[in-house]
Amino acid sequence: MASQAAFQLTPQIWRIPAGPFDFVNSFAILEDDGRVALVDTGMPSSVKRIEAGLKAMGRSLPDVHRIVLTHAHGDHAGGVAKIKESTDADVSISAIDAPYARDGHAPRRDGSTLGGKILNLLGPGANKFAKVIVGEEFADGDVLPVGGGLRVTHTPGHTPGHVALLHEADGVLITGDSIWNVRKLSWGVRAFCNDIKLNQQTADVLGEMDYEIAAFTHGKHVTQNARETVRRYLKEAKRA
Repeated sequence: MASQAAFQLTPQIWRIPAGPFDFVNSFAILEDDGRVALVDTGMPSSVKRIEAGLKAMGRSLPDVHRIVLTHAHGDHAGGVAKIKESTDADVSISAIDAPYARDGHAPRRDGSTLGGKILNLLGPGANKFAKVIVGEEFADGDVLPVGGGLRVTHTPGHTPGHVALLHEADGVLITGDSIWNVRKLSWGVRAFCNDIKLNQQTADVLGEMDYEIAAFTHGKHVTQNARETVRRYLKEAKRA
């Protein structure tokens, strides 16, 4: 179990561990009017943890007015349907990944790995999650009206429409799954990627943006020298 229900990154942004051992995270962004926007929702089993995280913030599920998804995978979009039972929140995702979210299945995996081949052979049934009612589609460079502004950066590879999200005012980068920080920085599980090589190429942009806190959708956040830590990892990973 996570050591606590929610971690406050800034006065406005919280990380909510949505799975055991910080394996998957949701992020809560407070609005000026007291409502909450969630970035990613974990799996259906994550909803109780998200409720506990919101409670630690003095909020609850009915306060959630918007859900932003970094990509269409079941461990990020799988909790949407259950959360929607308690709130009328609008759901936003990239226009590229929106069809997968609506159909409730992940894009094809990279067939260069054994795991990817197996998942592809098993078909959509092995990669499915509850269908998502998408209210808004966004694109690279858009600034979403979340917490005063959440900038979208398209980082395809993990999925075709995968994005990172930068809250410029607070200096917080939500990386999505381009890189993980479970125990240490890594590329994450290769078999989950749609295109491994493209993921590694587009992740470079994470070292070029301006932020003070790196918030990973898998693993713990980094608050000390975050940008340099990410940049150093990316350089070392390319040489490996």
